Amino acid sequence: MSTRAYGVTDPISTANPTPKENLLNDSLISELKNRGSFESEQATKKRVEVLSLFQKMVQEFVYIASKNKNMSDGMARDAGGKVFTFGSYRLGVYGPGSDIDTLVVVPKHITREDFFNVFEQIIRKRPELEEIAAVPDAYVPIIKIEFDGISIDLIQATLNVPRIPIDMTLDDKNLLKNIDEKDLRSLNGTRVTDEILQLVPKPTVFKHALRCIKMWAQQRAVYGNIFGFPGGVAWAMLVARICQLYPNAVSAVIVEKFFNIYTKWNWPQPVLLKPIEDGPLQVRVWNPRLYPHDRQHRMPVITPAYPSMCATHNITSSTQKFILSELERGSEMMTQIGLGKKSWGDLFERHDFFYRYKFYLCIVVATVSTDEEHLKWSGFVESRLRQLVLKLEVTDGVELAHPYVKDFSNSYLVEDNKTEDIINAYGTLQGENFINSLKKPTAEDKEKKQIHITKLFVGLDIKISKTAGQPDGIKKLDIQYPCSEFYSLCKGWVSYNEEIHQIQIKNVKLFDLPNDVYVEGEVRPKKVTKKRKKDDKSDQLKRAKSAPVPVNSAT
Repeated sequence: MSTRAYGVTDPISTANPTPKENLLNDSLISELKNRGSFESEQATKKRVEVLSLFQKMVQEFVYIASKNKNMSDGMARDAGGKVFTFGSYRLGVYGPGSDIDTLVVVPKHITREDFFNVFEQIIRKRPELEEIAAVPDAYVPIIKIEFDGISIDLIQATLNVPRIPIDMTLDDKNLLKNIDEKDLRSLNGTRVTDEILQLVPKPTVFKHALRCIKMWAQQRAVYGNIFGFPGGVAWAMLVARICQLYPNAVSAVIVEKFFNIYTKWNWPQPVLLKPIEDGPLQVRVWNPRLYPHDRQHRMPVITPAYPSMCATHNITSSTQKFILSELERGSEMMTQIGLGKKSWGDLFERHDFFYRYKFYLCIVVATVSTDEEHLKWSGFVESRLRQLVLKLEVTDGVELAHPYVKDFSNSYLVEDNKTEDIINAYGTLQGENFINSLKKPTAEDKEKKQIHITKLFVGLDIKISKTAGQPDGIKKLDIQYPCSEFYSLCKGWVSYNEEIHQIQIKNVKLFDLPNDVYVEGEVRPKKVTKKRKKDDKSDQLKRAKSAPVPVNSAT
């Protein structure tokens, strides 16, 4: 029985699991295995080997960069450098296809410019490299790569120390002294992940429960910090808090309590894993009493590592409403699962985003250049999509602006077609025949002109009442202002070039969504006609029929 106290309050219950709860837990783990949540031993071994290779590459990078600064051979070799991991890999909840979040820690004489020049060139020379995109101007500067079949996100932190030994840990708060904000943010990932693991009573119970919640969040499309939903670390902290409140429970019970507690949570009361600490730095620590900006956080989940930050600051009014509705659904499902009326598979049922609204905005982002250049441009637009959502939310008539948490991307040979024709056709059902007639580039087509296109979707829940004095009695929705503001924001990107970068916003009705947004075997909605059978009781189509008037947007 657990005796140590965890968290900022006493536990709700220290009861041990019942035989029924153990059986429910066995069925949960079985469902996770059947759905491919766990990676094979061989694949995990490959990850370890790749990380070991990166450790050698980091030491080579520090050595070369040190020599470039006229250090002696001995001092350059002694400077060290170390790879740390964070996120799902460090938490032990990764699965097939998961990326590895990787932190490269270097001594004080190695700069961020060295990282994006010297280290990037070392990576580019490796035969295992399949894809690379460096984003030095990101909030957390990053190099994203595909390496020997594994996605790796690389960030760097420079510490104010002369050497980085292989046995260094990052738990000493004094290591944070005299480093810049970007380095501090980079270090935060590993420090937070390590603290979470130390703050849960039973790590295995936590990991299985987190696997379940991550799968649920991904299936229900409420996973993705950049889009205004909790990201991986926020979901991990939310699960960890429930583990603290029920220290002896099995994973299935943690999941049940997760939904029960967070549907009743008194937001914006913060979720804390431990009291917020003071430390040696003159930096902002999350404090809504002191900082007005922190008071605006709708569902604050606070990181346990100093300096404490809000991991969910991106949540908007719309995304909060949708998260709460999904938590409510999860709570109802868990009640039914407990009664034996539903199964774990019902909890993980795929979302209905592309059936849910009558009107959608499709943001089409195009680049007539290399795939690498497109990753930078589309990544920038994606990172600003939340700003469009915020502007739409305050537009009269828009009840909810719901961003979808994934993009859809393709590349085509331009050949005799105009790029404008391709962009105009892209993203709607009407243009699909033309798009399908285009050739997709192969490895031999590197020198040919290509267009790379990404589309992003925002679902609109619109409530517009009839207005006296209007010709047709209906008030039109005008979203030209938020759309034009978003255009200006995106075109203000420091690397924007109108000859190669393009962006377009389209209104797309439910029935005109392109086929690729539906998964294989999923029946797309069809237009309601007089001939439709009266006994068609599709919930999705009922919602579509009741949705309101057309939208006038900027193009």
